[in-house]
Amino acid sequence: MSPSAQSFTPREIVGELDRYIVGQAKAKRAVAIALRNRFRRQRVPADIREEIAPKNIIMIGPTGVGKTEIARRLAKLAQAPFVKVEATKFTEVGYVGRDVESMIRDLVEQAIELVRGEQVDNVKTRAGQLAEERLIKLIARPAVKPVEPPPPQQQSFGPFNFAWPATKQEAEPVIPESEFNETRKKLRAGELEERLVEIDVEEPTGSPLMSIFGGPGMEDMERKMGDMLAGLPGMKGRTKRRSLRVSDARKILEQQEAERLIDMDAVKRLAVERTEQSGIVFLDEIDKIASRGGMHGPDVSREGVQRDLLPVVEGSTVSTKYGPVKTDHILFIAAGAFHVSEVSDLIPELQGRFPVRVELESLTKADFVRILTEPKNALTRQYRALMATEGIDLTFTEGAVEALAGYAAEANDRAENIGARRLHTILEALLDDLSFKASEMAEGEVVIDEAKVRATLAPILANEDLAKYIL
Repeated sequence: MSPSAQSFTPREIVGELDRYIVGQAKAKRAVAIALRNRFRRQRVPADIREEIAPKNIIMIGPTGVGKTEIARRLAKLAQAPFVKVEATKFTEVGYVGRDVESMIRDLVEQAIELVRGEQVDNVKTRAGQLAEERLIKLIARPAVKPVEPPPPQQQSFGPFNFAWPATKQEAEPVIPESEFNETRKKLRAGELEERLVEIDVEEPTGSPLMSIFGGPGMEDMERKMGDMLAGLPGMKGRTKRRSLRVSDARKILEQQEAERLIDMDAVKRLAVERTEQSGIVFLDEIDKIASRGGMHGPDVSREGVQRDLLPVVEGSTVSTKYGPVKTDHILFIAAGAFHVSEVSDLIPELQGRFPVRVELESLTKADFVRILTEPKNALTRQYRALMATEGIDLTFTEGAVEALAGYAAEANDRAENIGARRLHTILEALLDDLSFKASEMAEGEVVIDEAKVRATLAPILANEDLAKYIL
């Protein structure tokens, strides 16, 4: 677990989640305890540490009440490897589709990016200095004397035995100290940002065959094919000379220098350890693989997916290209609406691996009012920011917010309950005309009041067929 996450108490974790998610105190409390328990586990004696298994959580509640957002914000808060997968993407072994172990491989990839990003931040200053040195040499490069090419027997060979002609090597340019310092001064002053320089950019490796024949379940094969091609002689590290502005070339050179400074072997080892000790997998739509009633038709495949999930959730070893990964201490958070099936419809062994069960509550009008105003990423703030780019100061009155919340609650009662996502459709319908004309309007203030909300939305809700398709 990252050092920054260790300082959070359960109360502080809940407080941080409250900044983005309204209500659902029970679910926030459960995930806060789970996160803190991971920190506590790291501090217990080694002989009992391996015996403490994570208390996996299953969240039950209608769509749009915050299940996914809670898990996503929790992972960001903990700075832990996190992957969100839909259980419906998996199929029973023997069918076309993704196997359940692919989510652990995806989790390791996330951990690699997370750890690599941390290592790059640690060497950012040094990488910037080295990139600046390279830029100065590129800008102030004098005439270079070519060196004789190597004899023919030293030519390099690419895949399929195609010989590439030997290239001329250039001697290291010698730049006078005065010119070097003068170029550095101009570069730091921003006077050379638009100047063009030529740099070598690594070409991505991929498999065109997988792009042609790709389909469901081909993602893992495509990744393996790309890794295999990258390992062939002449394929890894192939570069292409490109002319770029100094401002763009600096970013690429900094990235190249950072890659040279970090130890990728250490990154891989740390990423695997981070995955095993603090990884979080969010299994969404788990109710869709619950078997309802008899074993026939698609229910056979659903129960097969549950059986395949069971060993991964219980604790097993998954092979990845970075080495074996144990899933014993990965935290699994499952979620589902369970409006058709029940948790009891899951196979008993899988139920037993989710000891913490939390039922999320449906959102009320009062919750919608808070969602529209309180969170840091509230929808009203998002629309204000969007309209501000057109020079329009958009304002919502308290009466307008109350009316919007009322219409959202009414629409959820009359149609499918889609929770807070209903606010997106309500606001889009309300601001449709403004969004279309904003770029043509003069700068100024636009006030959305209760009368405007009712004039726009009341006719839609009055017509049930119209409300069904618009709201």
